[in-house]
Amino acid sequence: MTQPHLRIVENPHDRAAVRRKDEGWLADRWADPTTRVLVVAGTRVQPRDGALDWVSPAAAPEGLRVLLGERDGTAWFAVVAGVELAREGGEWAGLRDLLMPLSDGSLEGGPLLLHALGLAEWLFVTRFCPRCGGALEPRAAGHELVCTQCGRSQFPRTDPAVIMIVAAGEPGADDERCLLGRQAVWPAGRFSTLAGFCEPGETLEDAVRREVAEETGVLVGDVEYFGNQPWPLPASLMLGFVGRAVSTDIEVDRDEIEEARWFTRAELRAEAEAGRVRLPQGVSISRSLIEHWYGGPLPGQW
Repeated sequence: MTQPHLRIVENPHDRAAVRRKDEGWLADRWADPTTRVLVVAGTRVQPRDGALDWVSPAAAPEGLRVLLGERDGTAWFAVVAGVELAREGGEWAGLRDLLMPLSDGSLEGGPLLLHALGLAEWLFVTRFCPRCGGALEPRAAGHELVCTQCGRSQFPRTDPAVIMIVAAGEPGADDERCLLGRQAVWPAGRFSTLAGFCEPGETLEDAVRREVAEETGVLVGDVEYFGNQPWPLPASLMLGFVGRAVSTDIEVDRDEIEEARWFTRAELRAEAEAGRVRLPQGVSISRSLIEHWYGGPLPGQW
């Protein structure tokens, strides 16, 4: 079936990594009026008329020039300016505000936007060298930060997180069930797949088993890879899996998870149609995992 979460990363651009330190090439592209620039205020952008506001280099404000790459014969940059730019007026949006229009296709440029805002978030929070506390200087067209004191380089980080649909029973049988949970801070009725970060020295499959056991007490055996989704909120890569339960007794941790339930396909459909269960929005890999297990689209979303 179609995996909705992949829509926002279709048609990726050539990131042109070999050009990031080529000052002559960068200057030529910046002088080209056909080059497109996305203005970022801190970690927010300013859509206009339902589209990303790509401007010419001449119209871009002062800020750090970040090379995104090339696509369709055009060079693409972002200018990362200070948050004060957003205070000057206009409607500025963060990435969460743009996920739905990216998912349904009404806002184009998903890979470029994810690249730009992922780097902007990293630049925003990485202010000092973690080794000596010295000041950091941007290099490689915004993709590297070098300490002015000890010379240590910092690079954008991506934290791997596992997200999983756990099933119990004979695959495809009427009584096969999937495990969904909800956090206490969510509004009533919201359920989703379980998820968590991979720890040092841990395989992704073992991270799936550990997270499910910690949060719900359910033990997982076989784990099968499903797909992935960049999730720069602020710096994650969501790696999706399908797990098979070897136990079904639930004992939630009451820390991260307030409630966890098993659903047959008929129960999940009925609860979703009645609005008693609300599932994640279509842009998320969580939704794709649930509908992959279910075998088709389901009604309702957050």
